[in-house]
Formats: sequence, structure tokens, C-alpha cells
Amino acid sequence: MTIAKGKAPFRADHVGSLLRPESIHKARKDFKEGTITAQELYDIETTEITRVVDKQIEVGLQAVTDGEFRRRFWHTDFLEHLTGVEGYIPEHGFKFKGEDTEAYDVRVTGKISFNSDHPQIKEFIQFNEIVGDRAVAKQTIPSPNQLFNAGIRNLEVYPDIEEFTKDVIQIYRETIQAFYDAGCRYLQLDDVYIAGLNAPEIPFNDSGHSREELIELALRVINGVLEDKPEDLVITTHLCRGNYRSKWAFEGSYAKIAPTLFAKEKVDGFFLEYDDDRSGDFEPLQHIPNGGPQVVLGLFTSKHGELEDKETIKARFDEATQYVPAEQLCLSPQCGFASTHHGNILTEEEQWEKLKYIVEISKELWG
Repeated sequence: MTIAKGKAPFRADHVGSLLRPESIHKARKDFKEGTITAQELYDIETTEITRVVDKQIEVGLQAVTDGEFRRRFWHTDFLEHLTGVEGYIPEHGFKFKGEDTEAYDVRVTGKISFNSDHPQIKEFIQFNEIVGDRAVAKQTIPSPNQLFNAGIRNLEVYPDIEEFTKDVIQIYRETIQAFYDAGCRYLQLDDVYIAGLNAPEIPFNDSGHSREELIELALRVINGVLEDKPEDLVITTHLCRGNYRSKWAFEGSYAKIAPTLFAKEKVDGFFLEYDDDRSGDFEPLQHIPNGGPQVVLGLFTSKHGELEDKETIKARFDEATQYVPAEQLCLSPQCGFASTHHGNILTEEEQWEKLKYIVEISKELWG
């Protein structure tokens, strides 16, 4: 067995977002104040994306991202560019442990559909050109299930959740094809919603359905989206419990969703948070089909820069192999380093050291 499996997800992988450099923070501020143009902001972002692509390759990663450098938030920038969806500023942000997020969200304003002019498709084409044949260009987008969060679906436009579900599936089928046509072969669906279905403190959405019904619906949405996807396109799901300035939103094991989603979701891999006891134990992994999706163990935290103890990581890895064979496992941080433009509380140097460390340990585990 070698580290280079030839297909994503890789033995050492990462979730996607990277700390925004000061040049981007400054450029965003200058653009907001009207002292630079949109094109000048875009060019600064392109320069920094080129730099972090080189850096990811330098630390040994086989899949690289654009760091989500053109986004403010991991999900809203994509969703608000769908037809029938708008971004807006609510009265307050989401409650995290110790801090509320910056107030920003999306909502449905009319019948929703795919936007063939979606800016992230065009941005991927340029990003893929920057990467070239040096690595695999990985694209991250919010899961279709994010649109089922409370307050997003407009009940006047979509009183029937089945009609809404049908349109969401169609949007994402077209999205997947558009990214594929743009050259994408590794796509990640980021999903806080599904992770929240495990958490007792998270309220149900505004559908009036039970938690069990919503879990079944989430599976139906993802598998509906994946139906007839291109054979050579790898699609993974990343489950997250919140990642904002090194804070988290909720906790809960994977036990409630595992019998349905781990067992039946037709993705190529699951990126799972396992950096602390908020995620519970590895037992829910028993529902992953043998020879089925890869399981990317998020044993390393992106919330601080301290490197995890190597022997502890290896012991936890061995524990996970009681439920999933080693050849079906990979390693990564539990989440990105900057799910929003604010970023987690660590330095860029610590970020790179952690990613390099993950590559190093993966080589020791798999050879």
C-alpha cells in the first residue's frame, strides 16, 4: 500500500479553506471603501491563490484548493448566486460557543434554479489552470442539504417540501455537471445541516417533519443529486459542527445518522470531525460499507496551531480500524482553517506546519 492511491480522497487530505493573508483582508477593505476596483481585488486574490497552491504542493498535498480566498463565508457566496436565492443581513448571527457569528445568511425569494453564469464555475477554471498537472484541483461547495436549514426555504414560494426538494436536486445535478465540464474531478459537499441532525440542541427546520424523516430526506437529496454523476468525478461529503474563529456551534456523535447516511449515501468519501470528544467515538463507523466510501478521519484540529501527539494520533487511527479497514481510511484536519474570512486563531506558519505534519504521519502509517 502506498500513500498515492491515485484517486481522491488521498491518504493526507484537507477540507479546503485556508487563512486569508493580510493582503486579501486589506484589499477587501479597500474595495468596500471604493479605493480599488473589483478587478484589482480579483487580481490580488489570484496572486494569493497562486501562492497557496504552490505552498500546498510544497508541503506534500496531492489535492489542493484555492483556500476559498474569493469567499466571505464557506456557503453563502455559493448559495446567494443561485437563481431565486439572496444574501441578507439578519438581526443576529448564529450562536457559537463563546461567540455569535457575523450576521449574514441566505433566503429563498422565488422559484430556485441553477445559474449558468455562476461565478464560482468561472473561478474554478482559472484555479484549475493555476494548478495544472501538479496536483488535483479540489472544489468545495455547500451541500444541497444546507438549503433545508431553518429560515431559508420560503414557505409562501414552497409550501410543499417535495417541490422544494425536487428543485434543489435539479440545481445541484446541473451544478455538478457544470463543474465537471469546467474540468473539476474532485468535488466536496460541505454539510453542517446533516451533522446538526445528530445534535439534540439543534432545532428541526421549518418543515414540521421529525428528525428521522429529515435524515431520510437528506439521504434522498444527496443520492438524487449523485444519480448519473460522471464516473470519473470524485464527490465527498464533509460533516461539520461549526467552525468560526476557533469556536464551534454544537456537539453530538454520528450515531443518529450513521445507519442511514453512512450506510447508504453514495459518495466516494466522508470527511468526519474527530478532533475532540464532541464527535463521540468511532463506533458509528461500523455502518460504512466494507469497500465503500473512504473515511477521512479529522483527527487533527484546525482550531489551534499546536501539533497533536503523534502516538495519540496513531492509537486513535488503530482504534478506527476496528470498524473500517486501514486501506479505506485517510487523514485530514477536522475542518478548514478559515470557514469564514475571519479565520481561526492560529498563524499561517502553524497552518502549514499542521498540514505538513499530516502528510508526514500518513506516510508513516501507509508507507
